[in-house]
Amino acid sequence: MLAQGRRLFSWLPVGWAIGALLYFFPPYEPGWRLAALIFGIGAALLATTWSRLRFRALAFTLLTLSGGFLDAEWSAHRLPPMPALPSRAVILHAHINRIDILPPRHGETPGRRLILQNAVFETGIDIGMPPLRRLLRVRLREDDITPLQAGQEIRLRALFRQPSWPSLPGGRDPQREAWFANIAGNGYALGPATALSPPTRQSLEKLREHVAATISQILSGQRAAIAATLLAGESSGIDPRTRQDFAASGLAHLLAVAGLHLGLVMAFVIVSMRAALTAWPYAALRWPCREIAALGGFGIGIGYVLLTGVHLPAVRSLGMAALATLALMTGRHVLSMRSLALIGLAILIVAPASVLDISFQMSFAAVMALIAGYEALRERLLDLRGEGGFLRLLISHITALALTSLLAGAATLPVSVAHFGNLQPWFVLANLLAVPLAAIWVMPSGVCALLLMPFHLAAPFLILMGWGIGIITTLAHAVAMLPYAENSVPAMPGWGLTLYLLALCVFCLWKGPPRLFALAPMALALIAPWLAAKPIVLVSPDAGLMAVRDQNHLELGPFGSLEDETRDEWVKALALPISSLLAHPGCTETACPVEHNGRKILLRLRDRQDGRLLPSEEACRNTVLFVSASPARGGCPGAAVIDRFSVWRDGAYVVFATRQGLNLVSDRSTRGARLWVPKIGSHGMPNLPLAQEE
Repeated sequence: MLAQGRRLFSWLPVGWAIGALLYFFPPYEPGWRLAALIFGIGAALLATTWSRLRFRALAFTLLTLSGGFLDAEWSAHRLPPMPALPSRAVILHAHINRIDILPPRHGETPGRRLILQNAVFETGIDIGMPPLRRLLRVRLREDDITPLQAGQEIRLRALFRQPSWPSLPGGRDPQREAWFANIAGNGYALGPATALSPPTRQSLEKLREHVAATISQILSGQRAAIAATLLAGESSGIDPRTRQDFAASGLAHLLAVAGLHLGLVMAFVIVSMRAALTAWPYAALRWPCREIAALGGFGIGIGYVLLTGVHLPAVRSLGMAALATLALMTGRHVLSMRSLALIGLAILIVAPASVLDISFQMSFAAVMALIAGYEALRERLLDLRGEGGFLRLLISHITALALTSLLAGAATLPVSVAHFGNLQPWFVLANLLAVPLAAIWVMPSGVCALLLMPFHLAAPFLILMGWGIGIITTLAHAVAMLPYAENSVPAMPGWGLTLYLLALCVFCLWKGPPRLFALAPMALALIAPWLAAKPIVLVSPDAGLMAVRDQNHLELGPFGSLEDETRDEWVKALALPISSLLAHPGCTETACPVEHNGRKILLRLRDRQDGRLLPSEEACRNTVLFVSASPARGGCPGAAVIDRFSVWRDGAYVVFATRQGLNLVSDRSTRGARLWVPKIGSHGMPNLPLAQEE
């Protein structure tokens, strides 16, 4: 521990994150008293044994674990309860909190999604209701061209629904995400929105529109769409094929404004300003050129984040950039584990639920791997640079960019696989070529175009930027066409992702040879998707979709457009191609018998009789499980039952085959009684004040 020195400070956010995870793991709402007692013990131990390193480390461990737990519990309980939303179409008026531009569903018109606050429903039962304390998300009709802006009061007719249940137990939890995002529900507009207050044109929004319009005048097609994304944050023009090519080649991060783009912009500005200042002898001899360049780069970075829409990953990176600028001003290391730990701890204290967020996990895993990698390879990189000749300087910069892609990509690949279920084996090759092109060609040209746009001199640099974008787009398409460019991987269990992230922290943060012991749990985490048990039957949260898994396929029952998301989640979780259950021998919508290791399972995929017509005695013979899209109503006595009432009570179901029989697992049994899990039959808190208790 003495050998770790100041590196021990870097473990504070790790302990805080583990404490927050301890709050989310139990299938019940844990109390705070034990954590408060542990926090008090840690504080007392720290005050009495400060001079002894081992006891001081133990005290900080207790403080961070209990502090993260208490912070997560407080952040969950301080949010308002889920309100009851109207079950039918309703007219409401609200204020626009934010407008999101979405890819078009049909045609070329981009969609718009409004984030509404202080919503009030104009229905009889809701007359006199106070404004909702939570936000509502509403997608406007594509033919609605009403000019709208944030802060404007509007009135529209829409249909809402509560946050959806998970598609399968242990899968992505939209209800938990909505709880911590302060979202009450989602909906879509049934008519055009009516503005109740005049639009107030924001100068930043007008500037963003001007930049996008200027780009569209000079560039065309997907080059213009990608340039507008990188320079103005307008990503609606990127078509699905381009997104698919970039995703399959591992270059999807180039289409989302985040820390990489901010770093490239700031690096170009800092290098250019410092080179210009040092070329002027008067400034080089009298002015602090390095500090001036750092401040200039940080200022341009702030403007870039504002111009591209203030996305959360970019804001996090801006916090790191602020610390890096402060380090440059004070003569400290620009990137260090302590600065990363400081910004990570600050984010976790403000929003402890972000420990479950993919953007948080990927961004900090990437930066942590970069810092650790450059610490280990610094001497070799300096030897490669040599005396600073032009050729060796160019080679060292290209090597650094390639190393950055390799380190960040390798560290975040398991996290990406865990969340998206796709493995892109050629991502290293694509990033080794695309990231240097973006760093030395695309983003510098874009920055020059932005700076010269007020003088109407941006055209040459936008054309140059378009050429670079064209090369990257061609590269993405070529890599996406390679064999095995995109491979489906079964869902990684929660313990696998947790184990990998903890092992990565040990490998990057610990000094000395013991860090190599972290490679074993990292390898175990990588094979975790193939170690977890796979279900043989899946039932959606409304029993409208059922599936049976065999060795090579996922056999699905008939489904409509409302079950598309559930189907996609199942396919991603099991990484199997789909086929139709109706092609199974003897299978119909009303009676679909299947067998698994000698156990007979009877599925009723559709039922227009609402369960009134019971299965025949022949169909129920030797049946151990009866799954029905309608109420079972006593069908197949003696068999386990999953029917519409079961999923109404407990959400989605999966069935596992064990030596003892079939194990039925519901979503409610997996998540338990948490704040964000609706109680049985609950529709949310009524919007009107409750009557006085007698």
